Amino acid sequence: MSVHSIGMNHYTDEQLVRMYVDTQRNTFFEALYERYADKVYRKCLSFVKDQAKAEDFTHDIFLKLIVRIGTFKESSKFSTWLFSITYNYCMDQLRLTKKMAEDELTETIDVAEDGDDIEEIEMDAKRLRQALDGISHEERTILLMKYQDDFSIKDIADTFGLTESAVKMRLKRTKEKLKKRYLEGAMFTMLIITKLTILVKWWLKH
Repeated sequence: MSVHSIGMNHYTDEQLVRMYVDTQRNTFFEALYERYADKVYRKCLSFVKDQAKAEDFTHDIFLKLIVRIGTFKESSKFSTWLFSITYNYCMDQLRLTKKMAEDELTETIDVAEDGDDIEEIEMDAKRLRQALDGISHEERTILLMKYQDDFSIKDIADTFGLTESAVKMRLKRTKEKLKKRYLEGAMFTMLIITKLTILVKWWLKH
């Protein structure tokens, strides 16, 4: 953390944005950079699985931020707005290069209808990654935005240019698909274990 940014700790993100836009002093932008550079980098890394590319993406995103920061209207939190830019940039780059990224989401994902009682399914990391590989990149991104970064339905809708009802429908379908993929993987694992057990018993008897 730089000496300049230490004195900025008492300012909110939104205050720093306003002061940078009004004065164009780099000190204010540097404070925002130091708060969020690592978070943006980690999100980029979860998309590309390559440290050098993630660093390049982070650099490009903050260059875009300098250009676009004057358009921030404070209708949402600055962090939400920045992460929306990050997701969109990463997705655009992945579409251009036609590469699929593996997400490292190992947290609990709530597989439930909005408004219903929450049904938590704790998935182990390996089967979760396999299940996530079975859904599209856009579907994985929506799940990450909702359950990892706590984006609201409205924020996700604004990011993708969708209606809120369309986002809710996509979340519902994606959660159902993810649950199905995971359960299919679990059943396959159980079948393999059962077959191995039978083979071991047969071998011991002979």
